[in-house]
Amino acid sequence: MAGMTLDEYQRGALTTASFPASARILYPALKLAGEAGEVAEKVGKLMRDEGWTPGTELTAAQRDALSKELGDVLWYVAVLASDLGVELETVAATNLAKLASRKARGVIGGSGDER
Repeated sequence: MAGMTLDEYQRGALTTASFPASARILYPALKLAGEAGEVAEKVGKLMRDEGWTPGTELTAAQRDALSKELGDVLWYVAVLASDLGVELETVAATNLAKLASRKARGVIGGSGDER
């Protein structure tokens, strides 16, 4: 469904959430880490099995496969944000503001949350 907002996506994601209420926050956080690992695994397999090299274009099938994995990551981000009582659009806007501030102050690189 093209053109949906992040908050619409978040509400939709919640309609398919199925885990014990006692596992709120923990379950989606753990699964988010696993799904992010699957994205990395997929990239590694593209290199090993399909000869993809960094800096070269992906095929349409490769992009589609990675996109599906990113969708799983997004689902867990959306559910975790809901468990935290935060709208996904707020998470996105806050992140962009943080990064814009870092860029303006010349500290986009480096480490530390409060730079």
